[in-house]
Amino acid sequence: MPEVKTVPAGSVPKDTESGEEVGYTIKIYPTLVLVPVSVKDSDGHMVNGLQPKDFTVLENGEKQAMTFFTSDPFALSAAVIIDLGMPDVGVKKVQQTLSALQGAFSQFDEIAIYTYSDKVGRIADFMSVGKQLTTILNGVKSYSGENNGPPVTSGPLGPQGPIVNGMPIDAPVTPVSAPPRVAHVMNDAILMAARDLAKRDRTHRKIIFVISDGRELGSRASYADTLKVLLTQQITVYGVGLEGAAIPVYDKLQRIHLPKTRALLGYSDILPKYTSATGGGSVYNELAAVDIERAYTQAIGDARNQYTLGYRGKGIGGYREIEVRVRRPNVKVVAKQGYYPLPTPR
Repeated sequence: MPEVKTVPAGSVPKDTESGEEVGYTIKIYPTLVLVPVSVKDSDGHMVNGLQPKDFTVLENGEKQAMTFFTSDPFALSAAVIIDLGMPDVGVKKVQQTLSALQGAFSQFDEIAIYTYSDKVGRIADFMSVGKQLTTILNGVKSYSGENNGPPVTSGPLGPQGPIVNGMPIDAPVTPVSAPPRVAHVMNDAILMAARDLAKRDRTHRKIIFVISDGRELGSRASYADTLKVLLTQQITVYGVGLEGAAIPVYDKLQRIHLPKTRALLGYSDILPKYTSATGGGSVYNELAAVDIERAYTQAIGDARNQYTLGYRGKGIGGYREIEVRVRRPNVKVVAKQGYYPLPTPR
């Protein structure tokens, strides 16, 4: 095992409220690839006490010499994205839990707030937890979601007019009506947040926290291009799924090929794809407000309290695949699937 630089336990300042050790400074070089890793047992609890010798990191199948390791928490730069294209009842649930969302962050963290439906809005630039953030979140509580419900395309109340004995009056043929295509630009929202995060302090762990029903339709940015930015900037996506995304069979429905339904309603499994590819794990799918609050604490806690492995990347070339192995039986390892290296500065 090569010499690995570690952060001595207890050498970092503690958060006065939570007691967590955060806020220390490390020097990060452009070619250093940092890999946050969550290791959980069969009950979903974090596995503590692992050492560098317990981990193996492979890049494109080749074992890497680890040069950095710590299990201490990191301060976070977090972009919180709230989907306002959800039904209004879902948006109201989110608004009820915003105080818990703020409480899940530390005084060492910085948070920016974004919203999206058919377009993206940056509600607040990065700021620390405090009165200003409270004021911003209180303003979000006045926003509304979609109130129209499912579109009516047939039946006696449909747009074709009155019907007698199954046939429309004063029309030789039955008209065909389709609901309007309403955009839900999740890709665009994640891309804007990623570009803003790219400018933040590299010693902070960068995360995007998406609260959404999982729909994507009409973004100018593609999933592939957005993911490339995330992996280049070493940004992890976490998600809380509400409404349709929180229904147990929703994930299975996404695997059924229903082109007309997908085109009209914009259903997509794109949020789980983001979380899986970037190392955020699975989406926390919740229906009740109390469960949403619990998801905030768990997701942000996972983001902060991961093992962090580091090795010297090549700094050239295209996409590189990462695999992390742990020498422990019956554990689940969650890490990003790969990255795009930044060019080495001259």
